[in-house]
Amino acid sequence: MQDADRPSKTRRKKDMHALQSLGESLVELSAAQLAQVEMPEDLRDAVLEAKRITGHEAKRRQMQYIGRLMRDVDPAPIRAKLDEWRGQSREATAQLHSVERWRDRLIEDDGALTDFAREHPGADLQALRTAIRETRRERATDRPPKHFRELFRLVREALQDTPPV
Repeated sequence: MQDADRPSKTRRKKDMHALQSLGESLVELSAAQLAQVEMPEDLRDAVLEAKRITGHEAKRRQMQYIGRLMRDVDPAPIRAKLDEWRGQSREATAQLHSVERWRDRLIEDDGALTDFAREHPGADLQALRTAIRETRRERATDRPPKHFRELFRLVREALQDTPPV
């Protein structure tokens, strides 16, 4: 029974559509981003050609051709690079959530700054203290969130500069 080892026709078509979709993502990249992606030269040429084509049907055929070329390429590095640019990598998402949690905790709890300073000794505590105070004042007076954003930036920098203890 050799058929048990092969994927079904539905599975193969789904995989091909996924590769074509990945190729479409490549076409949407800027020239500078495209230069940073590792890919075979024929695929790069096809992507550049697709960017140039304006006709609907011609573009559709070119996208199918790109999908065909994608079958011979390992899509994992391309997906990883696109995810990195989209900010969807697990690490970036986890860090973003961590920064948001710390920011909210610093605004709500007076003792949180002590905990933050203990975990991130390189943080600029005076700037954080000022940003926290001004953020609370902004919220109380319904002003635009200038210091709220500043607090986010300060927390993000501290988390990037200092590995957690």
